[in-house]
Amino acid sequence: MVTGEALDAGADALAEAKAYLRIVGADEDEMVARLLAAAAAQCEQFTGKALIARGFEEAIAASAASAAWTRLKRAPVTAIVAVEGLRGDGLAAPLGVGGYHIDIDARGDGWVRITEAGGARRVRIGYRAGLAESWVGLPEPLRHGVIRLAAHLYTHRGEAGGGAVPAAASALWRPWRRLGLRFR
Repeated sequence: MVTGEALDAGADALAEAKAYLRIVGADEDEMVARLLAAAAAQCEQFTGKALIARGFEEAIAASAASAAWTRLKRAPVTAIVAVEGLRGDGLAAPLGVGGYHIDIDARGDGWVRITEAGGARRVRIGYRAGLAESWVGLPEPLRHGVIRLAAHLYTHRGEAGGGAVPAAASALWRPWRRLGLRFR
């Protein structure tokens, strides 16, 4: 399970979306901000990348992490800030420096391998991931795809099937898409 701080694209994204939608005034700011958050979340799910840098936590079984390197689910990882063991009673304790190895590869994938869990059943990893520090730092196609999806959601609100990602938005996001294989 991965948890993270809520994505907030901020005032720059809101201003860009309102300009695209030709909205004047602040009456619909809250709704447009919610639609932007939903569109940005959809972009993150589609691409497999966190857009704006923020903190995440991920918990993995200590036994699974000790056998081999485990890739963190969010990318691109910019820092791994905490590795701690979780006991059966839920209490957390930092693992000793010799109890784990961490790595961030050239693609921005974060990796963790536990060598000594110290009796912990699960391990919680705290890390920071994101393509840019702010909305304006995001690549233009990602930003524009989010704006287009938010505009689509705005103009089709209340309609059945209005939440599907328009082809134009997914085409803008496709070069950043991270695909993975799942084995069963």
